[in-house]
Amino acid sequence: MLDIKQIITNSDTIIHKMALRNADFDITELTRLDARRKAVIQEVEELKRLRNEVSKQVGMLKKEGKDASAIQQQMKEQGNRIETLDAELKTVDETLCQKLMALPNIVDDSVPVGKDENDNPVYRVWGEPAKFDFEPKSHWDIGAELGMLDFERGAKVAKARFTMLTGAGARLERALINFMMDLHASRGYKEILPPYLINSTAMTGTGQLPKFQEELFWCERDDLYLTPTAEVPVTNLYADEILKEADLPAKFTSYSACFRREAGSYGKDVRGLIRQHQFNKVELVKFTTPEQSMDELEEMLTEAEEVLKRLKIPYRVVTLCTGDIGFASAKTYDIEVWLPGQNTYREISSCSNCKDFQARRANIRYRNKEGKTAFAHTLNGSGLAVGRTLVAVLENYQQADGSVLIPEVLRPYMGGIEIIRKP
Repeated sequence: MLDIKQIITNSDTIIHKMALRNADFDITELTRLDARRKAVIQEVEELKRLRNEVSKQVGMLKKEGKDASAIQQQMKEQGNRIETLDAELKTVDETLCQKLMALPNIVDDSVPVGKDENDNPVYRVWGEPAKFDFEPKSHWDIGAELGMLDFERGAKVAKARFTMLTGAGARLERALINFMMDLHASRGYKEILPPYLINSTAMTGTGQLPKFQEELFWCERDDLYLTPTAEVPVTNLYADEILKEADLPAKFTSYSACFRREAGSYGKDVRGLIRQHQFNKVELVKFTTPEQSMDELEEMLTEAEEVLKRLKIPYRVVTLCTGDIGFASAKTYDIEVWLPGQNTYREISSCSNCKDFQARRANIRYRNKEGKTAFAHTLNGSGLAVGRTLVAVLENYQQADGSVLIPEVLRPYMGGIEIIRKP
């Protein structure tokens, strides 16, 4: 959430930044609500001051045996006015909060200007796409032929875009999760295994609510949401808490299943594992000071990249432009993995610096060496999306006879299996 003082004080800059994001932004209404809020607070404080003075006068008159009914009537009128103003203040505060909650984060000055994903510049490229002496297949064909993916039975027990991973497919998914978690833990990330059901306060804290209500699976009876990403519970670890500056940056890694309705995406990526309602993901989350956060974003990016480097799978990194960046992010890098079966790069990770946007919503603060408190900066990144990594393994390591080689780094997690063949 943005600071209303920052919006009013730097209105020209905020208007410009929101326009770059193609965001619907009404500075006039925000300014009106903020001015009315201040006016109501000022009037209430003045009325309470007067009421205290009148109350003293009533006490003196009664002590002297004089009639205080006129002054008491004045106090009653002031009390009624205060009640009316308190009710108005509550309404103004709620309206102002709703409007601020709907505003996206302010993009960092280093974010490239652009309208959509077509304007995202390439930041760096790693690896050369393999050249096959046969026509490479897509993962949905490879996985089905090897008995690893069962789309029909996934839909039978749930609905479309839910997939059964079977045999070597299930084992490979588990191997990828363990490999990623071990790697990140070895690099100083503390492991977290969070709940999959999340309350609305936590969802609001990271920006999923109210903006993305339609994207979420909601358990109405208990008013809990299936987590769309481990970013939500892990970032909310320190909601309404004050961290010590000496403990920052604090780094966490978490595996979770993720659940998304993918509202509005029907007709896109309907085949395979690219866009599922349920998928596994290993998440990276950091809490930092404002001075640390941009350097920590670069480090998080390299840590996510390391997964693909060790798997020896080509990828590229793009910087999201102002028109494509996510709601809560001030700056985002996407890692896009090469998929030969589709002859394209596809997103496999987003690494974002949200600055103090989520910390304001969730009230996550830290105390500096001088004893003053400030909002922390929060960062998150996929390290990586597990299903899409499985896709990348199947397509990049496929062989002419339909088998799939296991990357060397995964073989210890696969019980020494080196190749997956048709059953």
